[in-house]
Amino acid sequence: MAMAAAAALLDDTAKRIADISPADLQTILRRAALRLRSADAVSFDDNVEEALRDLAGDFDVTRNDMVRYIVREWLEQNAYLPMHALDEDGEVEGTA
Repeated sequence: MAMAAAAALLDDTAKRIADISPADLQTILRRAALRLRSADAVSFDDNVEEALRDLAGDFDVTRNDMVRYIVREWLEQNAYLPMHALDEDGEVEGTA
């Protein structure tokens, strides 16, 4: 079921809530919850999606985590976010 069709079903159900059986309403709400949990906030071209899946597999993270990592790195490298810098003169307390 496409996202637009799911939204239309939810809207239609809301308009006739008194006519919907509790079991049907439960099914519709569970489908909506599943779609929300599975929804990708950003979609890319097929070749980009494939590269993201491959990278995510290589790093053993989810696709969304990979997108977050790439965006954060890009923002840091292009000075939109402060970079994490190590203080070379500071104490490391046993860790480096």
